[in-house]
Order: sequence, then structure tokens, then C-alpha cells
Amino acid sequence: MRIAVTYENGTIFQHFGHTEQFKLYDVENGKIVSSEVVDTNGSGHGALAGLLSTLKVDALICGGIGGGAQMALAAAGIRLYGGVSGSADAAAEALAAGKLDFNPDVRCDHHDHHGEGHTCGSHGCGSHSCG
Repeated sequence: MRIAVTYENGTIFQHFGHTEQFKLYDVENGKIVSSEVVDTNGSGHGALAGLLSTLKVDALICGGIGGGAQMALAAAGIRLYGGVSGSADAAAEALAAGKLDFNPDVRCDHHDHHGEGHTCGSHGCGSHSCG
């Protein structure tokens, strides 16, 4: 199994569509056997699902993610584990062991941590089904 985590400075980056890096983990027999960090090269939202598919990713761990990206991941056959925060390595290890705590109903909630007055539509997420 190959796991991808939205990645920034060792932690899970909280907005899938704006992530600049993924950390990939290869898992065998419930244990991580290798990992590497890959750049998204400026790919955003919809293109990221294609990038993950090309990288042969089976599962994605992330924070917030919009409905359009969720549909693209589902179409690519990538399982989503959203609403996760903290250490990327710890989350990947937990998923590999079948013990990851995630939110199966995660939606485009990244606007919660941008501060007062921010709306989801102000940076392109408005075309997705936020909320």
C-alpha cells in the first residue's frame, strides 16, 4: 500500500488543494518500509488527484478538502482519510497499523483557520460543495 500525506515541515498541511508537497509512505505488512517527499510543482485542486494516481497512491491523509477534490480522488480509486492534523509520520504509521483517527465527513473547512471575514469562495473553492 502507498499512503500520501499533505505535507509541510513534518506536519499534515491543512488544505489539500494548496499543498506544495506530499510525503509518500510505502507500507508492507502494516509497517512503513520507505518514505519520500515529492513536490506538487504548482498543481492545484483537481490536478492533485491525477498526480497522486500517477504516483500509485492508494490512500490520502489530509486536513481539509473540498467536495470536488473528494470526487476526483474517489474517481481515481484513492481512499480519503481527512480531518487529520499533527505529525505526518505518526498519522501514516497509525493508518498502516489500522488505528488512524480521522473524520469520514470532512468537508471544505479550511476557511475556519484563515480568520475573520474569509469566505471559501474568495480563493476558488466556491465552485465546490463546501459545507
